[in-house]
Amino acid sequence: MQRWTRATLSGVAVVGLAAGLLAIGTAAGAPPDAAPDATSAPAVRAAQGSTVEDLQRDLDRLPGNYPGWSALGLAYVEQARLTADPTLYAKAEGAFARSLELRPQDNDAALTGQATLAAARHDFAEALALTDRSLAANAYSPTTWAVRSDALTELGRYDEARAAVQRLLDLSPDGVDALTRASYALELRGDVDRARAALEQAAQEATRPADTAFAQQYLGELAWNDGDLPAARAAYEAGLEADPASLALLAGRAKVQAAEGDAVAAAADYRRVVERLPAPEHLVAFGELLEATGEEQDAQEQYAVVRATQQLYAANGQDVDSELALFEADHGDPATAVQLAARAYAARPDAVLVQDAYAWALHAAGRSAEALPVARASARLGLRSPALAYHLGAVEAAAGDPAAARRALQRALDLNPTFSPLHAPRAQALLDRLGG
Repeated sequence: MQRWTRATLSGVAVVGLAAGLLAIGTAAGAPPDAAPDATSAPAVRAAQGSTVEDLQRDLDRLPGNYPGWSALGLAYVEQARLTADPTLYAKAEGAFARSLELRPQDNDAALTGQATLAAARHDFAEALALTDRSLAANAYSPTTWAVRSDALTELGRYDEARAAVQRLLDLSPDGVDALTRASYALELRGDVDRARAALEQAAQEATRPADTAFAQQYLGELAWNDGDLPAARAAYEAGLEADPASLALLAGRAKVQAAEGDAVAAAADYRRVVERLPAPEHLVAFGELLEATGEEQDAQEQYAVVRATQQLYAANGQDVDSELALFEADHGDPATAVQLAARAYAARPDAVLVQDAYAWALHAAGRSAEALPVARASARLGLRSPALAYHLGAVEAAAGDPAAARRALQRALDLNPTFSPLHAPRAQALLDRLGG
């Protein structure tokens, strides 16, 4: 997934944050690239400080150590996240299963591990069901409540997700996991100031470089979506200072460099990222920069890797329908985009990011009138996302509502006029044609 200045983030401020979260009304949303998730470094406490090799050696000595098998499973999930290698999911699955074989009852750590794996595979309904079982064994695990809040958020059950975050804050009011999710819950409802304060507190409370970097990454995303390029760069640089190996932060710096007009530096950073972490979001960002700067052939090479990577994810049990739908709508086959997005929408009809993907796919396929109510539903929380505002404006224009389209397009460009080297100019051109 809270907003005071850092100077006032005392223990009293923490109490204010924890008590205030549930009082927020439903009014906003969160950018696709700014959502903390249960597979990120702060969520895998059981595996922290130990490598996969360390855990395997320990289990060779003590094969009946059921908590050790759960820790190994979490380590595999984390390694998959860091390397974009979904083949590790099968190893994680086996480790959690072994833990449950050794301890079938009251093994909440293994059940939460399985929920974390399900969330990593984007099977959020299964993740939620597994947290039900885990909480029946132990209702006081912050990690389980963190995974539960993520699953509910991704399913579009935002009020329930907010309640889960509140429970997480009650159990761990100054924990990085709790503060980052509280931040996202607030950001989803447009409360950016308090979202920022929660992340600032998370950075302050962090004791590990990876946790500091994690908080700084999302501070950068908040600033980016508000078009504050200096603040975004400062956050990404601060995160890289804490964790120089963070590729997510390097990608964040690259998009700021592109927005500032330094395409050469941005491309160099993106190339470093995708060579080590060929995750689709980084490949698409790099490809769109190349396309925007006229390097069409190099862009298509990146897009080809996106398709291959998404196929690998799908082959290893990860649901990539909504992500691939957006990609196909922008860079591939609109009919395929609709097919993929419709499947995601059937599974998660209330999730704003899935609604956005479905509406954008329908629009790309020439079905803008059909897309219009879905696109407007995706904006119902008040999400401060320039990309989503651009999508809405383009759909409204094609569906015959130019006044609404001008408002949405202007909002996108007011938030961040350089939100994408490829799509921001298109938003501006469309607004100009509409007389904005």
